[in-house]
Amino acid sequence: MSDFRNGFSTPVNAPADMAVDTGLRSFMLGVYNKVALGLLVSAALAYVTGSFPPVRDLLYATQLFPDGVTRVTGFTILGMIVAFSPLAVLLVSGFVMRNPTSGAASAIYWLVVALIGASMGSVVLLYTSTSIVSTFLVTAAAFGALSLWGYTTKRDLSGIGSFLIIGVIGLIIASVVNMFLNSGPMQMIISAVGVLLFAGLTAYDTQRLKMTYYALGGDRTRMSVATSYGALSLYLDFINMFQFMLALFGGRR
Repeated sequence: MSDFRNGFSTPVNAPADMAVDTGLRSFMLGVYNKVALGLLVSAALAYVTGSFPPVRDLLYATQLFPDGVTRVTGFTILGMIVAFSPLAVLLVSGFVMRNPTSGAASAIYWLVVALIGASMGSVVLLYTSTSIVSTFLVTAAAFGALSLWGYTTKRDLSGIGSFLIIGVIGLIIASVVNMFLNSGPMQMIISAVGVLLFAGLTAYDTQRLKMTYYALGGDRTRMSVATSYGALSLYLDFINMFQFMLALFGGRR
């Protein structure tokens, strides 16, 4: 879910003073700005799809409970299509777009952001607003600290990258199995493991972006593509970590 090689070059050994490279700082700032704007767009779409009845009812099956709270009970067919569309977009683009242009990479980023944001209306329906805000702030703090560590550490994280990605694949399989088992304890384990995996991927993806910048050698077109794909990796790391933390600690409506 987080290993997007398109737009990335094979990492090379970077110079020792790369942590203070102004070009690198500018590149990384562009990535973080895109991630931040993507999260803002997703939050706005989640609020609309979870709170505006005409849109909400197109995507979610809801029920008004005796306590007066409307809760989500499932997805409509359209809602399921929207929920699984980001994965389809990523898979198709990975096979079709071997050498994406800057515009195409940016379009993929914003399409995935919009689809995920629309599908996250279920979060608004499931959890209290206080819980969502507090978990978002905790996730943002953890994400910032992990990304900073990935940016500044001299330790090579490439060795754990493949392990983490394999772990995510296993996590997806376990999640699908638990859809049928509906086991509460298993869901707690999945959520805890998910937080750890995407925490590690945040640091790994940050370092990979850093190495990619130097590997591209100042090629502005390829750096623009890398900015979009790098933002997509970090955006997905954040969103997944947020959702797993919400599943662990969030207060239900």
